Amino acid sequence: MTSPSLVLVEDNPDDLELMMRAFRADDVRCDIRVARDGAEAIEMLLGSTDTSPPAVVLLDLKLPGIDGFDVLRRVRADPRTRSLPIVILTSSIEPDDLNKAYWLGANSYVRKPMSFRDLVAATRQIAAYWLTLNERPGRGQRSEVKGQR
Repeated sequence: MTSPSLVLVEDNPDDLELMMRAFRADDVRCDIRVARDGAEAIEMLLGSTDTSPPAVVLLDLKLPGIDGFDVLRRVRADPRTRSLPIVILTSSIEPDDLNKAYWLGANSYVRKPMSFRDLVAATRQIAAYWLTLNERPGRGQRSEVKGQR
């Protein structure tokens, strides 16, 4: 059985390194694919049909060029990725950002913890839920609700 994958969309090299260290510190077993901006995230999630979809996307909002909101909007607009779990992982404390993220279809909104210890705890909880407990439609299965077209 292959390990689940996640896509981490993060443009800040320091935050990216801390996230990778946090996943390693907690021995999270998954394939982590990194997109460093919104355009790369869109290409990774919508451009390629030869890779299996990730179990979850961890998406920063404040990205250069195409921001996280636009990535979220485009992913939700495409039938192939409409049900893909997306967790907003951001330092934003703006209520408008939180509301807009949910309005656009985010599954969760997590503020980046300030301490490394808290970041490790957060990545442990994110991984436990989204990579282990969460059930989602499999690749190639019909995702429409029974009785609706």
